[in-house]
Order: sequence, then structure tokens, then C-alpha cells
Amino acid sequence: MFSIIQAAGWPIWPLLLASVIAVALIIERSATLRHQRILPPRLLEQVVAVYQRDGLSREALERLAQDSPLGVVLAAALRNHRSPRYVMKEAIEEAGRTVAHDLDRFLTTLGTIATASPLLGLFGTVIGMIEIFGSQSPTGTNPQQLAHGISIALYNTAFGIGIAVPSLIFYRHFRNKVDGFIVQMEQEAARLADIVHGKRSDYGIARGQGGA
Repeated sequence: MFSIIQAAGWPIWPLLLASVIAVALIIERSATLRHQRILPPRLLEQVVAVYQRDGLSREALERLAQDSPLGVVLAAALRNHRSPRYVMKEAIEEAGRTVAHDLDRFLTTLGTIATASPLLGLFGTVIGMIEIFGSQSPTGTNPQQLAHGISIALYNTAFGIGIAVPSLIFYRHFRNKVDGFIVQMEQEAARLADIVHGKRSDYGIARGQGGA
């Protein structure tokens, strides 16, 4: 591996740094953007049951907001349960924007790496071509310098493409996951607003009848 890096020349170092960052971001986002962590199952049913039975205290709302991103949105809605529906909807949308920003964290960096890596590889290719042209002299060609220039050009091109492809794939994957999470959170919050304002009297029974 070290011999490949040595043959690729100094332009490979920005690509290696980009690859390390990309791998770290992919691992971090894979651990963070898990469905059960973002949208805990049956959380809405549990919140509705507690709300209809005892109401929700400030401490309970704080615990709910710390539970998960969905909990943040539901807590924002319940903090305005005595307000008109449009006020609750505005609170949900504001909390949703905050949650969406948190879920988007680092995705821009990953997308930038996917876009910039081929350009960094192309930069290495240009450096290699300069080495190749520099190997020509009136007395003949320097084979060692020619081989080094070819190595720089090819290795950097390959590394740039090799980093860009998986980075782009994971960027698109995480982007789609975040969009799906946001849609599902909006749906859950809308159901909660309907329940609080009396448009759905019993969420648990309605879910049970629908499943039957």
C-alpha cells in the first residue's frame, strides 16, 4: 500500500484525507440514521395514552423531547395543545425544520467529497502529465521520470473515482432516508394534532380496527 501511495506522488494525500473523512461520515450516519432511533415504534401510541389519561407535565415533555427526533416534534405539538390547530401546526413545522437540520448533519460534507474527489483525481492526472512532458529532453526520454508521471496520472484518477462512487451512493441513500423520516414524522404529528383537537377520539382503537 505504501508503495502505491509513493508511486501516486503527493497529489494522492488530499484524496487519502477525503477518503478517511468519507468513511468516518458513512459510519457515523449509518449509526445515527437508524429507524428505531429516529422513529421509535409505538411512541405516538404511548404518548397519546399518557396524554389522554394524565396529561403531560413539563418534565414529561422534556423527557419526550430527549427521547428521539420524533419525540422532539411530538413534544413541540403538545406544548401547544391548548392553542388553535394552526398554532400547533406552526410549532410542529418549526420543530420539524430543526430536526431536519440535525438529520442532514454531515451529508453536505459527504456530497462535497463525492463531487470533489474526481476533480482531485483530475488534478493528480494533470500533475502526472506535467511529469510525463518533463521527462522529454533534447537528449532523449528519462524512463524513470516518465514511469513516475504515468503512475501519478493513473493512480490519482483511479483513487478519485474510487472515492467518489461510494460517497455518492451513500449520500443519496442517506438523503432518501432523511426525506422519508421527515415525511413519517409529519404524518405522526398530524395524527397527534387530530387527536388533541378531537378529530380522532382514540388512536389505539382506530389502529386496531384498521389492522383487523
